[in-house]
Amino acid sequence: MQKSVTVDVPRECGECPIRHRAVCARCESDELLRLEEIKYYRSYEAGQTVVWSGDRMEFVGSVVRGVASLTQAMEDGRTQMVGLLLPSDFVGRPGRDSAAYDVVATTDLVMCCFRKKPFEDMMVRTPHIAQRLLEMTLDELDAAREWMLVLGRKTAREKIASLLSIIARRDATLNLAGVEGPLEFDLPLTREAMADYLGLTLETVSRQVNALKRDGVIDLVGKRHVIVPDFDRLSEEAGDDSDGGMLS
Repeated sequence: MQKSVTVDVPRECGECPIRHRAVCARCESDELLRLEEIKYYRSYEAGQTVVWSGDRMEFVGSVVRGVASLTQAMEDGRTQMVGLLLPSDFVGRPGRDSAAYDVVATTDLVMCCFRKKPFEDMMVRTPHIAQRLLEMTLDELDAAREWMLVLGRKTAREKIASLLSIIARRDATLNLAGVEGPLEFDLPLTREAMADYLGLTLETVSRQVNALKRDGVIDLVGKRHVIVPDFDRLSEEAGDDSDGGMLS
């Protein structure tokens, strides 16, 4: 059963923490007012399904807080996590009636949702929304290609470092901060979920996380709060440069 919204959610678009990255990032004030007429908030508890693959989707929207996973089932019943949805990521596809993947809340999740048909109609009349959604789709394609490299070619240590650097970069961007100096963020995944996402065993994930901590690449406060003293060092451990590209 869907949980009601009880968390503190900014009701005004100008106060939204993802406003500068969301699908509405380039909207003018009159366009935001039209979006207000078709938007609503939903929240989900960790582990709750947002939508099942194949289900009809009556909404599209953006993750405001929390993290969700995209999961695909195989014919033999096994499942594979194929992507993560972080704050500002878009859920659903205009013009597509059903969901392509299971979307599951990995942490407690808050979404800003738009009724699907009015949103599709607004895309036709509002180039700012259509252009921004195209940019986000292309970014998602780039991220998928990057992730293919992570899963296919990198060592276990590089995979862990890559995931940490991706989350660190996104957190810094959402907070309008650079990657200079120490970075701190809460890891949105359990080590079990990291293992599933990276195609590693739980023991390997734990061993590599502890090794990165021992070598001073990261520090941990508890199990989930990560401190990165030097982002360039983390990028090197991931086999990337400081912008996330591969080192030559």
